[in-house]
Amino acid sequence: MSGYGNGHDQKSPEQQFSFSRLLAEKGVSRRDFMKFCSATAAALALPPAFGPQIARALDEVKRPTLVWLEFQSCTGDTEALLRAANPTVAEIVLDILSIDYAETIMAAAGHLAEANLDKVLKEEKGKYIAVVEGSIPLKDDGIYCCIGGRTAVDRAREVCGGAFATIAVGTCASYGGIPAAAPNPTGAVGVSTAVPSATVINLPGCPLNADNLTATIVHFLLFKKLPATDGIGRPLFAYGKRIHDNCERRPHFDAGQYVEAWGDQGHRKGHCLYKMGCKGPETWHNCPTQRYNDKTSWPVGSGHGCAGCSQPMFWDTMTPFYRRLPNVPGFGIETTADTIGLGLAAGTAAAFAAHGVVSACRRGDTSEGAKEE
Repeated sequence: MSGYGNGHDQKSPEQQFSFSRLLAEKGVSRRDFMKFCSATAAALALPPAFGPQIARALDEVKRPTLVWLEFQSCTGDTEALLRAANPTVAEIVLDILSIDYAETIMAAAGHLAEANLDKVLKEEKGKYIAVVEGSIPLKDDGIYCCIGGRTAVDRAREVCGGAFATIAVGTCASYGGIPAAAPNPTGAVGVSTAVPSATVINLPGCPLNADNLTATIVHFLLFKKLPATDGIGRPLFAYGKRIHDNCERRPHFDAGQYVEAWGDQGHRKGHCLYKMGCKGPETWHNCPTQRYNDKTSWPVGSGHGCAGCSQPMFWDTMTPFYRRLPNVPGFGIETTADTIGLGLAAGTAAAFAAHGVVSACRRGDTSEGAKEE
């Protein structure tokens, strides 16, 4: 690990930059640094052997410039980043990247702040990374969101158009999000619609998982290109599987064990939330595996159904949130939810009866899927 913990190299400031050295100066051990690299490899769905390669890429990188624009948003994505852990936001953002413009965390304000952004656009054209949070209004020439006397759409086209790549963080920046919900009075859209010429990768979620942003940037630093995406611009490593496929409550779905009412016995036992409106079968995201709050939990894990927030126009297509999904094309889950409990319970009871233990099973489980018919 080149330069780790070595503060005596006589090199230029550019050559002396070493992510591992900076972490060491802050008391972060090499072991913890390697754990972070291994965790990032896992987030990217890469083999464990890529951990050392990620470490080298971070250690040898020339700090890329990043600018963060915020438009129509609740600032939830910035808040999610500020609460990132292992590493903290200071280690992710301030050490790996050179943040030259970010309204929430920069010291400069007013004309000085806008001058910083203009300098990046002029001197780093085609090299910097742009991050956009919030939707972009197009109606009435975009007057519903202005920064520094300029409309969001005008600034976005200038900044994103000159960037090496743009990362749309959160559902609002990706697809318009809540501001674009019917009747969409401001004509809010995502970055790709507002700036069709830009190279955009979408990280939807309300808010985004900061680990996915870190992994996307690390992928860029490691491979010198953006990760592969699905048909709506989301990286496959984070959005390649349905939530339903990796959900910790999936075994209860397969067993026909559902929450029928909030607070009932099934809810207390962690049964499937599909009948309570969970949108996991129609939502693509890595929430079950990456989770939030330092990987401690996620909505379904805490007892609330998925709202489908990483899907385009989720506010219009996934509501009412507490009503079961309509027919999901190609999935057949509704029929399964109606029949699997009865059919599976009957079949299982017959199998247990053959071994003379069905009565004991019934005494030990009074859940919906195990009741006598």
